[in-house]
Amino acid sequence: MSDDRGTTVATGAGRRWTAWAVAGGVVAAGALGFAGGVWGGHAGASGDGACDAVHVASSTLPTIVTIAAHGSEGSGTGSGEIVRSDGVVVTNDHVITPAMKGGRIEVLLSDGRAHQAELVGRDPQTDLAVLRIDAGENLPTIPFSQSDDVEVGEPVVALGAPLGLSGTVTTGIVSALGREVPVPTGAGGTTVLTGVVQTDASINPGNSGGALVDCDGRLVGVNTAIATVPGENGQAGGGSVGIGFAVPVDTVRAITDELLEHGTVAHPSFGMTASTVTEDTAAAFDVAPGLYVEAVVRGGSADKAGLKPGDLITRLGDVTAPTSATLARLTVTSRTGDDVDAVYLRDGKEHTTTITLEPLPAHRG
Repeated sequence: MSDDRGTTVATGAGRRWTAWAVAGGVVAAGALGFAGGVWGGHAGASGDGACDAVHVASSTLPTIVTIAAHGSEGSGTGSGEIVRSDGVVVTNDHVITPAMKGGRIEVLLSDGRAHQAELVGRDPQTDLAVLRIDAGENLPTIPFSQSDDVEVGEPVVALGAPLGLSGTVTTGIVSALGREVPVPTGAGGTTVLTGVVQTDASINPGNSGGALVDCDGRLVGVNTAIATVPGENGQAGGGSVGIGFAVPVDTVRAITDELLEHGTVAHPSFGMTASTVTEDTAAAFDVAPGLYVEAVVRGGSADKAGLKPGDLITRLGDVTAPTSATLARLTVTSRTGDDVDAVYLRDGKEHTTTITLEPLPAHRG
């Protein structure tokens, strides 16, 4: 996304953030109110090209949960799905963020039972989190599709708890694939959701972490964000306009497996803090647009590549005039050991370097 206009974004309960503008603004589908094995029969499509929502609902809703996170600074709610029969639940990281400072997470099953949840691990960069509940060994689980099987135009169903209304089902189609959507993280800052599924199935605050499934009830993605049209005051609205985004199932599977195995996800890091110099700012100060390096982690990737605070990166990878969203996208999509070429200005002179991405060192400069 090349648009670097700021816009107001709502996520969680009573929180507001600033993020990159996408289709007039992106609202993380966080809630405003209380918001194994393979299980479920073949649902199929109806004759009019839409999913048979009755069958999808009956087979899939038992795997969908409502999540409430409570902490000293407030509460947040959202949705999730049971992915393993021993009580493993996947949701969005921003859904459980309010509970991260000594709070608690509660999971409400479709049959009305409520359980305290243990946090297995979280990954703010993909906005995913994994929970575990002690509710028996034979819970119904949602089956997974594969990202390669998802096609533009195919019918899908979204399930979750929009505005706290548990067990809500909406239908639509896959509107687009492979989107890159900059969104705020629950703890602050920005990440870029890559390869996301766009849908016109109605998604609203509270659907966050809930399932987007195909006509066989297989998970296509985890509903995470919606685009909204800003009002006269420039602030984004909070309801669905038919543009929603879901983290793709292949990402969900990979992050879930890694969190279950290690409790964390080892994304590589550029080892620097940088801010966007927009075209307007660049014109005002007679400099080039790009990324202004504010700080560099000693021993980190940028430091080893020779970058220093005060440098202005004018090209990063294949992107000219990169922004903070570019940096976030490359951090999420790259692997440890990948090389990223950079062009930067220092004291009016142009230099080139190659940044080899590594995890952050144990110490910070």
